[in-house]
Amino acid sequence: MDGSCKHFISLSLAWLAFLCLYFTFVSAELQRFQQPVKADGSLSFLVIGDWGRKGAYNQSEVALQMGKVGEKLSIDFVVSTGDNFYDKGLASPDDPDFKDSFTEIYTANSLQKHWYSVLGNHDYRGNVRAQLSPILRRIDSRWLCLRSFIVNTEMAELFFIDTTPFVDEYFRNPKHQKFDWRGVIPRKKYLRRVLKDVESALRESVANWKIVIGHHPIRSMGHHGDTKELIMQLLPKLEAKNVDMYINGHDHCLEHISSITSPLQFLTSGGGSKAWKGDFHYLDRDEMKFYYDGQGFMSVELTQTNARIAFHDVLGKVLHSLDLSKQLYTAM
Repeated sequence: MDGSCKHFISLSLAWLAFLCLYFTFVSAELQRFQQPVKADGSLSFLVIGDWGRKGAYNQSEVALQMGKVGEKLSIDFVVSTGDNFYDKGLASPDDPDFKDSFTEIYTANSLQKHWYSVLGNHDYRGNVRAQLSPILRRIDSRWLCLRSFIVNTEMAELFFIDTTPFVDEYFRNPKHQKFDWRGVIPRKKYLRRVLKDVESALRESVANWKIVIGHHPIRSMGHHGDTKELIMQLLPKLEAKNVDMYINGHDHCLEHISSITSPLQFLTSGGGSKAWKGDFHYLDRDEMKFYYDGQGFMSVELTQTNARIAFHDVLGKVLHSLDLSKQLYTAM
């Protein structure tokens, strides 16, 4: 075989490999992770958002109470709603902020479980690939952060969505902020794929509880308020697929808003460190169930047919709780 023929074959194989990677990328479904439940079939977890400040702004105090509640509930994992590291995410996989704001803060035995995390807008202001890097899992095996993914359990599916690229302001008027959009551009194509994958996953889900998690609120009376892009593009899909809860951070508060058009509950857990006292908007009384402008976190307990959600303050006190129930889902 002469040299030109070998060169042609090498190019053909390289092109074939590229096509395989390309079609895998454009048609890839959301990555799924299996999470076992307890022996009695129940599940419990904590939710924390907007936290990574090296222990400052009561982050360490919130972490202490998370450890106590986590032990009491024998939690199975922790959910982070984003803005994991302030002020500009991580600079690299070996950024000391990872240990200073995560490993050395959440030290309770009960918190040594998987941490399923999404990216917030402040995380996008750093090196996004650093925070997504598997290297961090070698530093602290609890850490799992992807753009969008699914956690499967026997009774519930948790759909994690990358919401930051939905917000027009970050592209049109970033002010003095610089975002790491690698992996997102071209934006319209990226958003179409996210919405398609989420809608497909929700349609195929047979879980009794469907919980969607993103950084930005769909509905909120906090500082940032409603996210109009999510109301227009995401909310109709969640309501059509009978999603039970949408959980977010971004607003540095704890809040519960109940939809008046569907069973969907809007739950904000963004009080992991710095809070914004007195910074809120008023909502319709029928929708607004609870608002707290201080630090804290959320706990969730699930069985096949019942859910209990509680909001805890910086002292661990339960400020508000809600109980949900539903019939056991049976596939046709």
